[in-house]
Amino acid sequence: MTIKCLIVDDEPLAQDVLKDYVEACPELKLVKVCNDALEAGEIMRNETIDLLFLDINMPRLTGINFVKSLSHIPLFIFITAYPEFAIEGFEVDAVDYLLKPVPFERFRKAVNRAIKRMEDKKDITTSGLGHILVKADRKNYRVEFDKLLFLEAMGDYVRFYLDDKKLMVHGTLKDILNKLPEKQFFRIHKSYVVNIRKVSYIEGNMVKLSDEKIPVSLTYREEFFKELNKSN
Repeated sequence: MTIKCLIVDDEPLAQDVLKDYVEACPELKLVKVCNDALEAGEIMRNETIDLLFLDINMPRLTGINFVKSLSHIPLFIFITAYPEFAIEGFEVDAVDYLLKPVPFERFRKAVNRAIKRMEDKKDITTSGLGHILVKADRKNYRVEFDKLLFLEAMGDYVRFYLDDKKLMVHGTLKDILNKLPEKQFFRIHKSYVVNIRKVSYIEGNMVKLSDEKIPVSLTYREEFFKELNKSN
Protein backbone atom coordinates (compact mmCIF):
# COMPACT_ATOMS: atom_id res chain seq x y z
CA MET A 1 0.00 0.00 0.00
CA THR A 2 1.29 3.44 -0.97
CA ILE A 3 -0.19 6.41 0.89
CA LYS A 4 0.32 9.82 -0.70
CA CYS A 5 0.60 12.48 1.97
CA LEU A 6 1.16 16.18 2.62
CA ILE A 7 2.80 17.86 5.57
CA VAL A 8 1.04 21.15 6.32
CA ASP A 9 2.84 23.19 8.99
CA ASP A 10 4.23 26.71 9.15
CA GLU A 11 7.15 25.85 11.50
CA PRO A 12 10.40 24.86 9.71
CA LEU A 13 11.61 22.71 12.62
CA ALA A 14 8.32 20.79 12.77
CA GLN A 15 8.46 20.34 8.99
CA ASP A 16 11.93 18.78 9.21
CA VAL A 17 10.94 16.37 12.00
CA LEU A 18 7.79 15.26 10.21
CA LYS A 19 9.64 14.85 6.93
CA ASP A 20 12.14 12.51 8.62
CA TYR A 21 9.30 10.55 10.21
CA VAL A 22 7.44 10.18 6.91
CA GLU A 23 10.58 9.00 5.14
CA ALA A 24 11.05 6.36 7.85
CA CYS A 25 7.61 4.84 7.06
CA PRO A 26 7.79 2.74 3.86
CA GLU A 27 4.03 3.00 3.20
CA LEU A 28 4.13 6.81 3.03
CA LYS A 29 4.98 8.83 -0.06
CA LEU A 30 5.54 12.52 0.67
CA VAL A 31 4.13 14.68 -2.12
CA LYS A 32 5.05 18.05 -0.66
CA VAL A 33 5.74 20.05 2.51
CA CYS A 34 3.35 23.00 2.65
CA ASN A 35 3.71 26.15 4.71
CA ASP A 36 -0.03 26.75 5.07
CA ALA A 37 -3.45 25.33 4.31
CA LEU A 38 -3.96 27.44 1.18
CA GLU A 39 -0.85 25.95 -0.43
CA ALA A 40 -2.09 22.47 0.49
CA GLY A 41 -5.50 23.20 -1.01
CA GLU A 42 -3.90 24.23 -4.31
CA ILE A 43 -2.02 20.93 -4.52
CA MET A 44 -5.14 18.93 -3.68
CA ARG A 45 -6.99 20.50 -6.59
CA ASN A 46 -4.56 18.83 -8.96
CA GLU A 47 -3.55 15.64 -7.19
CA THR A 48 -5.25 13.00 -5.04
CA ILE A 49 -3.91 13.01 -1.49
CA ASP A 50 -4.63 10.14 0.90
CA LEU A 51 -3.37 11.56 4.20
CA LEU A 52 -2.63 14.98 5.71
CA PHE A 53 -0.29 15.70 8.60
CA LEU A 54 -1.89 18.96 9.59
CA ASP A 55 -1.02 21.70 12.07
CA ILE A 56 -3.99 23.53 13.58
CA ASN A 57 -2.74 26.99 14.50
CA MET A 58 -1.60 28.40 11.14
CA PRO A 59 -1.88 31.86 9.58
CA ARG A 60 -4.85 32.80 7.35
CA LEU A 61 -6.65 29.45 7.71
CA THR A 62 -6.54 27.06 10.65
CA GLY A 63 -6.19 23.35 10.12
CA ILE A 64 -9.68 22.69 11.46
CA ASN A 65 -11.31 25.29 9.19
CA PHE A 66 -9.29 23.97 6.26
CA VAL A 67 -10.70 20.46 6.76
CA LYS A 68 -14.23 21.87 7.04
CA SER A 69 -13.77 23.75 3.76
CA LEU A 70 -12.91 20.65 1.70
CA SER A 71 -15.49 18.94 -0.48
CA HIS A 72 -13.41 15.75 -0.59
CA ILE A 73 -11.67 15.16 2.72
CA PRO A 74 -8.71 12.76 2.87
CA LEU A 75 -7.71 11.14 6.14
CA PHE A 76 -5.90 13.60 8.38
CA ILE A 77 -3.82 13.61 11.55
CA PHE A 78 -3.56 16.82 13.57
CA ILE A 79 -0.12 17.66 14.91
CA THR A 80 -0.10 20.70 17.17
CA ALA A 81 1.32 22.31 20.30
CA TYR A 82 -2.15 23.20 21.60
CA PRO A 83 -4.00 20.49 23.60
CA GLU A 84 -7.10 22.70 23.95
CA PHE A 85 -8.05 21.97 20.34
CA ALA A 86 -8.25 18.20 20.91
CA ILE A 87 -12.03 17.90 21.31
CA GLU A 88 -12.76 20.00 18.23
CA GLY A 89 -10.16 18.03 16.33
CA PHE A 90 -11.87 14.73 16.98
CA GLU A 91 -15.30 16.23 16.24
CA VAL A 92 -14.17 16.73 12.63
CA ASP A 93 -13.16 13.05 12.53
CA ALA A 94 -9.38 13.28 12.77
CA VAL A 95 -7.59 9.94 12.67
CA ASP A 96 -5.44 11.07 15.59
CA TYR A 97 -4.32 14.16 17.51
CA LEU A 98 -0.61 14.44 18.29
CA LEU A 99 1.02 16.98 20.59
CA LYS A 100 4.41 18.47 19.75
CA PRO A 101 7.11 17.38 20.26
CA VAL A 102 5.92 14.09 18.81
CA PRO A 103 7.96 10.93 19.51
CA PHE A 104 8.37 8.71 16.46
CA GLU A 105 6.63 5.80 18.23
CA ARG A 106 3.51 7.94 18.69
CA PHE A 107 3.68 9.12 15.06
CA ARG A 108 3.93 5.53 13.86
CA LYS A 109 0.90 4.55 15.94
CA ALA A 110 -1.13 7.33 14.28
CA VAL A 111 -0.03 6.15 10.83
CA ASN A 112 -1.12 2.61 11.70
CA ARG A 113 -4.56 3.96 12.61
CA ALA A 114 -4.80 5.67 9.24
CA ILE A 115 -3.83 2.44 7.47
CA LYS A 116 -6.48 0.53 9.44
CA ARG A 117 -9.14 3.03 8.35
CA MET A 118 -8.14 2.56 4.72
CA GLU A 119 -8.35 -1.21 5.09
CA ASP A 120 -11.76 -0.93 6.74
CA LYS A 121 -13.08 0.99 3.73
CA LYS A 122 -12.24 -2.00 1.54
CA ASP A 123 -14.58 -4.15 3.65
CA ILE A 124 -17.53 -1.88 2.79
CA THR A 125 -18.61 -1.73 -0.84
CA THR A 126 -21.68 -0.35 -2.56
CA SER A 127 -23.19 -2.28 -5.45
CA GLY A 128 -25.16 0.59 -6.97
CA LEU A 129 -28.14 -1.80 -7.04
CA GLY A 130 -29.84 -0.96 -3.75
CA HIS A 131 -27.58 -2.72 -1.28
CA ILE A 132 -24.25 -2.52 0.48
CA LEU A 133 -21.82 -5.34 1.25
CA VAL A 134 -20.30 -5.35 4.73
CA LYS A 135 -18.09 -7.69 6.72
CA ALA A 136 -19.22 -8.76 10.20
CA ASP A 137 -18.53 -11.87 12.28
CA ARG A 138 -16.06 -13.03 9.61
CA LYS A 139 -18.89 -13.17 7.09
CA ASN A 140 -19.86 -10.93 4.16
CA TYR A 141 -23.42 -9.67 4.44
CA ARG A 142 -25.61 -8.15 1.78
CA VAL A 143 -27.57 -5.33 3.43
CA GLU A 144 -30.54 -4.00 1.48
CA PHE A 145 -30.92 -0.24 1.86
CA ASP A 146 -34.67 -0.56 2.38
CA LYS A 147 -34.14 -2.99 5.26
CA LEU A 148 -31.64 -0.78 7.08
CA LEU A 149 -33.26 1.29 9.84
CA PHE A 150 -30.29 3.22 11.21
CA LEU A 151 -26.61 3.09 12.12
CA GLU A 152 -25.00 3.68 15.51
CA ALA A 153 -21.34 4.59 16.05
CA MET A 154 -19.70 2.51 18.78
CA GLY A 155 -16.02 3.38 19.08
CA ASP A 156 -14.14 1.72 16.22
CA TYR A 157 -17.31 -0.06 15.10
CA VAL A 158 -20.71 0.78 13.64
CA ARG A 159 -23.82 -1.18 14.55
CA PHE A 160 -26.29 -1.78 11.70
CA TYR A 161 -29.93 -1.99 12.83
CA LEU A 162 -31.92 -3.94 10.25
CA ASP A 163 -35.54 -5.04 10.13
CA ASP A 164 -34.60 -8.54 11.27
CA LYS A 165 -31.12 -8.38 12.83
CA LYS A 166 -28.17 -6.29 14.02
CA LEU A 167 -24.62 -6.35 12.63
CA MET A 168 -21.42 -4.98 14.14
CA VAL A 169 -19.12 -3.69 11.41
CA HIS A 170 -15.57 -2.38 11.90
CA GLY A 171 -15.23 1.17 10.57
CA THR A 172 -16.35 4.74 11.08
CA LEU A 173 -19.81 6.20 10.70
CA LYS A 174 -18.47 8.77 8.25
CA ASP A 175 -16.92 6.17 5.94
CA ILE A 176 -20.08 4.06 5.86
CA LEU A 177 -22.34 7.09 5.34
CA ASN A 178 -20.30 7.98 2.25
CA LYS A 179 -21.29 4.59 0.78
CA LEU A 180 -25.04 5.10 1.31
CA PRO A 181 -27.55 6.99 -0.88
CA GLU A 182 -27.40 10.58 0.37
CA LYS A 183 -31.11 11.24 -0.25
CA GLN A 184 -32.13 8.23 1.84
CA PHE A 185 -29.68 8.23 4.76
CA PHE A 186 -29.05 11.25 6.95
CA ARG A 187 -26.94 12.01 10.00
CA ILE A 188 -29.05 13.25 12.92
CA HIS A 189 -26.47 12.99 15.70
CA LYS A 190 -22.71 12.48 15.96
CA SER A 191 -23.48 8.83 16.77
CA TYR A 192 -26.50 8.11 14.53
CA VAL A 193 -27.46 7.94 10.86
CA VAL A 194 -31.09 7.16 9.96
CA ASN A 195 -32.94 5.87 6.93
CA ILE A 196 -35.39 8.71 6.32
CA ARG A 197 -37.88 6.30 4.73
CA LYS A 198 -38.08 4.37 8.01
CA VAL A 199 -38.94 7.32 10.27
CA SER A 200 -42.38 6.83 11.89
CA TYR A 201 -42.57 10.08 13.82
CA ILE A 202 -40.58 12.69 15.76
CA GLU A 203 -41.43 13.60 19.33
CA GLY A 204 -39.36 16.33 20.95
CA ASN A 205 -35.75 15.43 20.28
CA MET A 206 -36.43 11.74 19.66
CA VAL A 207 -36.92 9.97 16.32
CA LYS A 208 -39.03 6.81 16.19
CA LEU A 209 -38.04 4.02 13.78
CA SER A 210 -39.85 0.70 14.16
CA ASP A 211 -39.43 -0.26 17.85
CA GLU A 212 -36.44 2.03 18.38
CA LYS A 213 -36.15 5.65 19.53
CA ILE A 214 -32.94 7.62 18.96
CA PRO A 215 -31.98 11.26 19.63
CA VAL A 216 -31.64 14.04 17.08
CA SER A 217 -29.16 16.74 18.10
CA LEU A 218 -29.57 20.49 17.63
CA THR A 219 -26.59 20.49 15.26
CA TYR A 220 -28.42 18.33 12.69
CA ARG A 221 -32.08 19.02 13.53
CA GLU A 222 -32.80 21.81 11.02
CA GLU A 223 -31.19 20.04 8.05
CA PHE A 224 -32.82 16.76 9.04
CA PHE A 225 -36.28 18.34 9.00
CA LYS A 226 -35.60 19.83 5.57
CA GLU A 227 -34.58 16.43 4.20
CA LEU A 228 -37.53 14.75 5.85
CA ASN A 229 -39.94 17.20 4.20
CA LYS A 230 -38.31 16.65 0.81
CA SER A 231 -38.77 12.88 1.13
CA ASN A 232 -42.50 13.17 1.80
